[in-house]
Amino acid sequence: MQVNISRKVFNPHFLPLLEDEHFVLLLLGGASSGKSYFSFQRAVYRCLLDKRKYIILRKHAVDVRRSCFEDVKTILAKWNLTPHVVINTSLMTITYPNGSVMLFSGCDDVEKLKSIPNITDAIFEEASEFSPEDFEQLKIRLRGKGRLKNQIVLQSNPISKANWLYLHFFDKGCLEEDCLIDRSTYKDNPFCNEETIRALERYKDTNPAYYTIYCLGEFGSLSRLVYTNWRTEELDTTELLEQGYQLCVGLDWGYTADATAIAVMLADEENKKLYVINEFYQTGMLNDAIANQIKYMGLSKSTIIADSAEPKSIDELKRNGIRRVKPSTKGQGSINAGIAKLQEFEIIVDAHCENFITELQNYSYKKDKATGEYVNEPEDRFNHLMDAARYGIQCLTAKHQLKTLPKYTL
Repeated sequence: MQVNISRKVFNPHFLPLLEDEHFVLLLLGGASSGKSYFSFQRAVYRCLLDKRKYIILRKHAVDVRRSCFEDVKTILAKWNLTPHVVINTSLMTITYPNGSVMLFSGCDDVEKLKSIPNITDAIFEEASEFSPEDFEQLKIRLRGKGRLKNQIVLQSNPISKANWLYLHFFDKGCLEEDCLIDRSTYKDNPFCNEETIRALERYKDTNPAYYTIYCLGEFGSLSRLVYTNWRTEELDTTELLEQGYQLCVGLDWGYTADATAIAVMLADEENKKLYVINEFYQTGMLNDAIANQIKYMGLSKSTIIADSAEPKSIDELKRNGIRRVKPSTKGQGSINAGIAKLQEFEIIVDAHCENFITELQNYSYKKDKATGEYVNEPEDRFNHLMDAARYGIQCLTAKHQLKTLPKYTL
């Protein structure tokens, strides 16, 4: 099959890598640099050029279907190749006329990957999520034969100096003998839209550590506190409600040790300000009492996004007259995605919301004991209203009925 692919479809920054044959190719950089999309374009190109057997990986299988698999199908459609390949949606495989095959898989159980013979190429999407053991296992599995050399492509944001990518490729020099490292940011991507650029550059004011990682594409050190983009103020709630801002209400369940938490917020999306105007925080609350509290707060007719971990409790609230309560979207990475969304805003907290302020003052990232660096995973403490705020912000999307939440662009 003769296929002509214009060089214009590729990000110019990455074109020199199209024919690269280093055994390990590390594409590292900020968000929206186009590194992931290019690596999938490149994989399709190599499958057309030579008989290859690709395995395209995310750490968790649920993520690979909604990201990598969909991206490759989009590329095939744009290049008018869909009629010429066989796409098995249930097995997540794509077979080319020349015998090339793409397999899409999670790395939840690395033992399963050992049974796949004759792999020529592997792509680790969001490589920071994997372990060094995952990487080493795949290195020894690349035994397929072809005209092109076998290759592993890793692509990732430079999350933290505590992450294995930094330790393996940068801490004491690159530990791979045959390796090329490419660095990129959104400035290297001519296809990046203005809205995405504004969202990234906003981190300069709301989260300097994220700005370093996701905007500048450099390894950064997270601060101890998850949120630094907030302040307190004596808010005039009546005046704010008159502005027509989006009401966002989130509910986190609790009972004996953990408090039931309700966060009531108004989102000014245009100016990226989030006003926390009310809260509820109490242990020992049964569901009928929670329903009565919601009515007392004047929220019985408002959309409320509740923790989806308790569908029975959501149903009980509905039976008690809280008709517009909806389950939160959850999935692998949804906590960090929600945090990233909240970090886009300047958060202004009414001074009377003392529990919300206390949690903001104490909600922290975990520290890696070996390196002393904070890692991109929050502690499971001081997080009841923080979780409620993450759920509530989902009122800003029309897709909160989904059962899973895709990884944020960053």
